Amino acid sequence: MKGFLGLVSVLFLPVIRAQVPHWGPCSEPEVQPAFSLQQFMGRWFEIAKLPTQFEKGRCIETNFTYRTDKSIRVVSSEILKGEVRKIEGTGILVDPKNPAKLGISYSYVLPYSPYWILSTDYSTFALVYSCTDVLRLFHVDFAWILGRTRSLPDSTMQRALNVFAYNNIDVTRMTPSGQQDCDKTL
Repeated sequence: MKGFLGLVSVLFLPVIRAQVPHWGPCSEPEVQPAFSLQQFMGRWFEIAKLPTQFEKGRCIETNFTYRTDKSIRVVSSEILKGEVRKIEGTGILVDPKNPAKLGISYSYVLPYSPYWILSTDYSTFALVYSCTDVLRLFHVDFAWILGRTRSLPDSTMQRALNVFAYNNIDVTRMTPSGQQDCDKTL
């Protein structure tokens, strides 16, 4: 068993190096009740996040557009080394009875990753959580605070941190996302 755990560690350590690994399977936090996917659509700016391997730039934003086939077009962008980088993905409702639980994939070969809306007022902020189990031995958390503008008041940020804490999501490593001088470079 020790050899197996060592192999798992060697294989997955580079993937999770920037993320926040925890022992055991993913938890099931409460999501936004009576979530309206239509109201959630549109442009969201990343205000803060848990560290991720795949987001290294600044001025990170995502635009959600509802498609006629009931999927969601997801276009994320960032500025990295002075250049705008964009990636397009697809979002789906994982469970139509619980529309705050979305799945998003940026590749046809990768499965949909959880993208759960824990809380939103649709016009100011949204709190998003994702978690990936690795053989149910450990999991990797992702969490984002999003805003309709490039900054949020301190009171909204504190409310966001309280929602994560209430759901036992460790955001002590959460960092602010760089949203300064974005309109000048885009």
